[in-house]
Amino acid sequence: MKLISFAIPCYNSAAYMEKCIKSILTGGEDVEIIIVNDGSTKDNTAEIADSYAKKYPTIIKAVHQENGGHGQAVNTGLANATGKFFKVVDSDDWVDVKSLKRIINTLKGFIDGEEPDMVIANYVYEKVGAKRKKVVHYENVFPVEQMFGWDDIGKFKVDQYILMHTVIYKTQVLKDSGVLLPKHTFYVDNIFVFEPLPFVEKMYYIDANFYRYFIGRDDQSVNESVMIKRIDQQIAVTKRMVDYFVDNEIDNKKRRMYMRNYLRIMMEVSSIFLIISGTKEDLEKKKELWNYVKEKDKDVYKMLRNSVLGFSVNIPTAAGRQISKTGYKVMNKLIGFN
Repeated sequence: MKLISFAIPCYNSAAYMEKCIKSILTGGEDVEIIIVNDGSTKDNTAEIADSYAKKYPTIIKAVHQENGGHGQAVNTGLANATGKFFKVVDSDDWVDVKSLKRIINTLKGFIDGEEPDMVIANYVYEKVGAKRKKVVHYENVFPVEQMFGWDDIGKFKVDQYILMHTVIYKTQVLKDSGVLLPKHTFYVDNIFVFEPLPFVEKMYYIDANFYRYFIGRDDQSVNESVMIKRIDQQIAVTKRMVDYFVDNEIDNKKRRMYMRNYLRIMMEVSSIFLIISGTKEDLEKKKELWNYVKEKDKDVYKMLRNSVLGFSVNIPTAAGRQISKTGYKVMNKLIGFN
């Protein structure tokens, strides 16, 4: 068994995927790299994947599938993983070499039965044109380099939620959770992080700037105009997360609070891009989304709607929507998330 499996979903990624692969290769025989070619047609992604698998047969697998989208590529990576832990790295991102070695050494130090269900590390915005690189870290939220549970966590800031960039799951936890991401849908990384949380009891935080999150390509899914174009997919993901939260018993109070607050952010993201779009149709979609939550569970609706974030995206009138957009621009300037 490998120590950690890395899945790299690739779709027409020839221009940048090698940087990603090479950064993970520094982990040597402790790592497994699963390059998932998601039906690439416009470049030689498939050939690059096969060449690396041939050159490093004990480390790299090349898996080719019909195009199913990012979520299906993650599903395929997980299905082929043999590592004790599992991590997704998008093909235009990469990992910090020193941090990878530190994480491997930490994972090796865990003894069976005393292994975390989830490992968290920092990530860095590698944003095109940015003079300063923003690091998202968690030393004020989690105990550092020690095992902890939900009752030990502190208060999250809005930019500190656990994302796919941040998380390394124990592979068995993902399989036990039964998480299966939908095909041909963007923004499913939120589902990947969210749905396994009820199966997580033990966590471990490594204060290392591990994941390097590249942001700045015009066609990226987090580009503002792209998000508006794909808003129906964002809404679909948000509704699935609402359904999961309402339909499943989440026993630990702090875990439930964290998941509820994650939903608040998802509702705000969906709402703010519908407001930015500003079309009559999209403003109706915002109303329908909030009504969906209300019909699903009135108590959850009240918790989401009466929060600061919920209030901020539901200020009536055109002037109110302008306030919402201004607030979004200020937050984006501070955090730089797209």
